[in-house]
Amino acid sequence: MIRVNDSTFNERVLAWFDRHGRKDLPWQQDKSPYRVWISETMLQQTQVATVIPYFNAFVDRFPSVEALANASIDEVLRHWSGLGYYARARNLHKAALIIAGQGSFPDTLEELQQLPGIGLSTAGAIMSIAYGRSHPILDGNVRRVLARYRAVPGWPGEAKVNRRLWELSRALTPEQRAADYTQAIMDLGATVCTRSRPSCGACPVNADCLAFGTGRVNDFPAPKPAKALPVKQRTFLLLTDRHRQVFLEKRPPAGIWGGLWCLPEFENPDQALGWCLDRHIPVVGRYAMDRRRHTFSHFHLDFTPLVILTDGITGGVGETGSPIWHPLEAIARLGLPAPINLLLKQYQNHEDKHGKTD
Repeated sequence: MIRVNDSTFNERVLAWFDRHGRKDLPWQQDKSPYRVWISETMLQQTQVATVIPYFNAFVDRFPSVEALANASIDEVLRHWSGLGYYARARNLHKAALIIAGQGSFPDTLEELQQLPGIGLSTAGAIMSIAYGRSHPILDGNVRRVLARYRAVPGWPGEAKVNRRLWELSRALTPEQRAADYTQAIMDLGATVCTRSRPSCGACPVNADCLAFGTGRVNDFPAPKPAKALPVKQRTFLLLTDRHRQVFLEKRPPAGIWGGLWCLPEFENPDQALGWCLDRHIPVVGRYAMDRRRHTFSHFHLDFTPLVILTDGITGGVGETGSPIWHPLEAIARLGLPAPINLLLKQYQNHEDKHGKTD
């Protein structure tokens, strides 16, 4: 029978961290509540290697909560473009406005949780890492470590499983070295107790890990119940003119790609063409590009870019007063969804190489 020794769990994790933990991540340098908040938000559902360059660019442009609050949401989204889950960026900006108005960064769990986008785990991480106060966390990496350590059955997205994991996290979080322990258990999940092919031999708590001891590491945590993702078919209108301008619309502030600049979206090519004709936009050339797929968490988006070349259009076409014609060479300054940004760069490269389509 395997005996679980909770009394030394955090000691073993901390000893492992002292020898093997990551201590040179950019948000671990010049540590502050603001930098910890930005990093923890970026790290939600995103790997460290992906986050590092985004974090460096973000805090270079927005070095303080005041700088973030004073920036436009367009600029914030531009620095987030490609990182995905854009509600995180919108919530960062909203929270920065609140914090700047208050005059100081919140330093209690309750105050932090009142800010947009900050849940219990993120608030606990800020309290532990930035302020050195003992608070449990439960991000994806910690869920995996605890689910395997105690062989907790079920998918962590279920309320009762989530409650059980929170109970474990609270019980195992030490009062001392709170900042190190929080980083340590996240590191353990990210580098040793990985989702696939975990390095159980290198784990400091493998002696009493129930999943490892029973040869069932791959059974925990249980995966999300399989569900076929629906597929949405769309046509994106790439409307351009002879001045190398492209027509873009700003998405509503909420929802998929909220607040980002995007190509007009239609059910099919006929709708896109009809939209142009209804607005008396002269069509002097058109062709469809290859269909592409972008997968969101809850559906696949299959979209076909329809390139339409017009002539002599220099003013606004849509119902919005925002700038809507943008030079292809200037799209890098915009907040664009990653697949649209890639599409426009590929189109620009094609135009540079082959010239315009007549």
